[in-house]
Order: sequence, then structure tokens, then C-alpha cells
Amino acid sequence: MVSAEGRSYDRPEGAAARSEKQNILEGSKASGTSKEMKLKLTNVARASLEELLADYDDFSRVRQLAIWAKDAKEAGFVRRLDEKPGAGYGEFRAFVETSPGEVGAKIALGLIHEANDLLDRQIRGLEQDFRQNGGIRNRMSRNRRSFQR
Repeated sequence: MVSAEGRSYDRPEGAAARSEKQNILEGSKASGTSKEMKLKLTNVARASLEELLADYDDFSRVRQLAIWAKDAKEAGFVRRLDEKPGAGYGEFRAFVETSPGEVGAKIALGLIHEANDLLDRQIRGLEQDFRQNGGIRNRMSRNRRSFQR
């Protein structure tokens, strides 16, 4: 639900989740010309996921929902669903739609943590590539210097 002021108060998802997706898309499009921009936008996407994670933490805390330990049976079930190749909402749908809201929030928290891990790995790879090869300005300068010789 959205309040008169436009703030989401019933569900934590929203602007942070949309922002994360948009930054990944924009970073991917920019990657053809600017590694630096791709790195910046991927970092912004990562920050948006942190914001979304905090929203779900707040959602759970305010409702005094139980926290699943990493080795909890429920957490293991969610991880196994997510390990299926090409896993998407279809794998989680029945589980989410027939369970209390707490379950959906916990699934979202788990998936956000996994997405964070994947983005962290991508960021490390982008940083390493940028350090080793530079960006478009570096390549253009190298080409210009070699042309001038």
C-alpha cells in the first residue's frame, strides 16, 4: 500500500528494486563505450540492493518476524529452489503465495543476499579489468599516441 505522501508502508519493495535493475541495464548498455560508467552504475545497483535489504530488514523487524538462521530448514529449502538452473519466480510462486508474508520476506532477503554476492563478484572483476586495461579514454590515448608515431 502507498500512503498519501507516496511512501510504501505495507511492502518494502519499490524504488530500490527498480533502481537496482535500471542501473544494471544502463551499466550494461554503457559497457560498450565506458568501463568506468559500467563500474559506477554496477556499484549504484549494489547500493540499491543494500537499500532494499534494509527495507526488508525493517519490514521484518517492525512485524517482529522470526529471523531464519543460515542453516535453518526453511533457508535450505529456499536455497535448493534457487539452485535450479534458470530458477525464477515460478520456482518460488506456490511457496510464496501459500505461505504467510513472513516467508515471502525471508525469501526476498535470501535472494537479495545472493544478488549482492553476484554483484560483488562482478564489481571485483570490473575493477580488475579496469586496472589492467583502463577505460575508453586510456584506449583512445594509446591509439592516438601510436598513430602519432
